[in-house]
Amino acid sequence: MGSDLCNIERIQNSLDRWGEKFERRVFTEVEQAKAARRPYTRAGTYAKRFAAKEAFTKAVGTGFSNGVFHKDIGVVNAPSGAPTLALTGGAKARLDALVPEGHEVIVHLTLTDDHPWAQAFVVLEARKL
Repeated sequence: MGSDLCNIERIQNSLDRWGEKFERRVFTEVEQAKAARRPYTRAGTYAKRFAAKEAFTKAVGTGFSNGVFHKDIGVVNAPSGAPTLALTGGAKARLDALVPEGHEVIVHLTLTDDHPWAQAFVVLEARKL
């Protein structure tokens, strides 16, 4: 399990200072497209996703090290609309290394925000195949 609390104003400051450079470095194309569709809550949209990335790294016990990068962790929506994570690169490799043989991993993610805070919780569940 991992959790994170992110200050929306801190994300807004990063957007103001670094703009697209910050967005491209930290967020996937899917996340950038979602934020672009929400011009009045863009920083909050990004802050929730930033918190999800941090919460995932806590759940797998690496932080942003050992080849795990922000863009390896993308928040996407399942067909039901529920948020979940799409993992690539080092993030996927780290998660795969934790899954016991004969199991599959289910990623549970919840996001919330109430200005100036955004919060995410990640729970990793190993289900027997």
